[in-house]
Amino acid sequence: MTEACIVGWAHSPFGKREDAPDLETLMAGVARAAIEDAGIAPEEIDAGFVGVFGEGFTPQGFPASLVLQSVPELRFKPITRFENACATGSAAIHGARDFIASGRGRFALVVGAEKMTATPGPKVGDILLTASYRRTEQDIEGGFAGVFGRIAEAYFQRHGDQSDALAAIAAKNHRNGVDNPWAQMRKDLGFAFCRTESEKNPYVARPLKRTDCSLVSDGAAALVMTDAETARAMNKAVRFRAAVQVNDFLPIAARDIVRFEGAREAWSRAYAAAGITVADLSFVETHDCFTIAELIEYEAMGLAPEGQGGRAALEGWTAAEGRLPVNRSGGLKAKGHPIGATGVSMHVLAAMQLTGTAGAMQLPKADLGGVFNMGGAAVANYVSVLERAR
Repeated sequence: MTEACIVGWAHSPFGKREDAPDLETLMAGVARAAIEDAGIAPEEIDAGFVGVFGEGFTPQGFPASLVLQSVPELRFKPITRFENACATGSAAIHGARDFIASGRGRFALVVGAEKMTATPGPKVGDILLTASYRRTEQDIEGGFAGVFGRIAEAYFQRHGDQSDALAAIAAKNHRNGVDNPWAQMRKDLGFAFCRTESEKNPYVARPLKRTDCSLVSDGAAALVMTDAETARAMNKAVRFRAAVQVNDFLPIAARDIVRFEGAREAWSRAYAAAGITVADLSFVETHDCFTIAELIEYEAMGLAPEGQGGRAALEGWTAAEGRLPVNRSGGLKAKGHPIGATGVSMHVLAAMQLTGTAGAMQLPKADLGGVFNMGGAAVANYVSVLERAR
C-alpha cells in the first residue's frame, strides 16, 4: 500500500458568511486555493472527495460536482460526496487516503463545507438530531444540545459536578480562538463569564450553558493529498503515522455513554499503529462540539484517568503552554462548527502546526499531532496521528 501525505491546504473564515450565500460559493473559496498551495496544476488532480453533511441545510443535494464550478479542469474526473455526521470531513479524508494508497491516482483533492446560518434556529436543531437515534432520542428537549446535556448530567452523577472544568475548557478555547484568523468568535471571554449563568450566557440544556456549545457556522476547508514518493519532492508534506476509524452503536442507551468507548478504541488503535503513547503527542485538535465532549475525550485519549478529565482543564494541562495543548485553534467552540468542513479544518490546522506555518497559533514544539473528529455522540470516531514528512 502506498502511503498518503497532505501537501497543500486552504481554509476559509468560519461564521455567518453573508458574502457566501450558498455551498457552491464556500467550496469555490478553498478548492482552487488548496491546489495552488500544493504547487500543482488543477489538471493534475486525479479525484475529488467532498464532505457535506447537508440533511436539509441546503436545498442543493448531490454536491459532489459543485467543485467543478470553480475548478472546471476536474471535469470528467471521479468526484464523490462523503457523509458521516459531524465526522463528514474526516470521512472524505479517509476516502482520499484509500484512493492514493491503492495507487489509483497521484493527487486527490478533499473539500469539506457547510452552509448552516441561513437555516432558521429550530430547523437547525431538528437537522442536527438526524445525527442521533431518532427512535428513542427524537424528543429530547434542546435537540442535540439536549443529548449532550444528558451526557453531562450522567457524568456529573457518576463523577461529581464538573461545572468549573467545563467553564475552564470554554475559557481556554475562546482564549485560543483569539489567535485564529479564521475563527468565528475571536474574543477571550474569561473563566468567570463562562462559569456564570447570565442573560448573555443562559442555560441551553442543563447543565450546559451557551458557552458550552459550539457555534452554528458557515465555512469550508480543503487539502491536497499525494503519495509519499511524490511528496518528498514537494515544498511541504505531512504524513499520517496512523489513521483509524471506529464506529459504535447509534442509540445512547446501547452504550456507557459517559465513557466514549468508540473514541477510546480509536485512540488505542491509533497509538498502536503509530507506535506511540499519549505522552509522545505535541498537541491535539479534538472535537469539542460541547465542553463535556472535550472533557470526556481527555479520558478517551488517555491524558487523564476515568473520572478525572476535569483536572486536565483546571490544572492547565491542555492550555497552550500546558503539557499537551488541546485545541490551540480555539476548537469548534470558538472556531465554529460548519459540519462538513470541521474534520478537514482540524487536519489543515494540525498540518500548519507541524510545518511551522500556524502564525499566532504556532506552538513552540509541534512534532507529532493528534486529531480526533467524531460523528454523533461518539458514534463515528476518527483519529489521525500526523507528523511532518522527513
